Amino acid sequence: MKTLVIVAHPNIEQSKVNKTWMNRLQQEDVTINNLYEKYPHFEIDVEKEQQLLLDHDRIVFQFPLYWYSTPALLKQWQDSVLTYGFAYGSEGTKLRGKEFMLAISTGGPAQAYQSGGLNHYSMSELTRPLQATANLCGMHFLPSFLLQGVMNVTEEVLQESAEELAAYVTNPNLRVSR
Repeated sequence: MKTLVIVAHPNIEQSKVNKTWMNRLQQEDVTINNLYEKYPHFEIDVEKEQQLLLDHDRIVFQFPLYWYSTPALLKQWQDSVLTYGFAYGSEGTKLRGKEFMLAISTGGPAQAYQSGGLNHYSMSELTRPLQATANLCGMHFLPSFLLQGVMNVTEEVLQESAEELAAYVTNPNLRVSR
């Protein structure tokens, strides 16, 4: 199964988690599509991005959670690339049957993302728009891979998460719960 990892971090060189994850995933047989490196001026090549989607069976969005959502370029990418007639609509069946997963890092700890927690909502609730996108496009939404509380993550936990993510991205049946 061919896997495409779409990395969206506006400052990947300063990133602790997403840079480690991306570097680890580059060792696997996956395609890394670093949006901020590729499109620093937000001028997305829609045809090229759609072709990448067509060429892969599993699509992964990797990003830090920003204001309960994706970074701006990933949202623009969705608006530009996942078009009517391509990704959805009566003729938009190009993504149907593909697998879709999220790899998300959060600054806040896991307990902050639950009912009664600081943010009041679970990560599953906060990612509903992405789940709905997968549904609309006919993709199979897989459980998200999360690393939370990254502000205080140890190097050991960071490296373990990178190994777990690589295993999960290449074989979702081997899901390791963090």
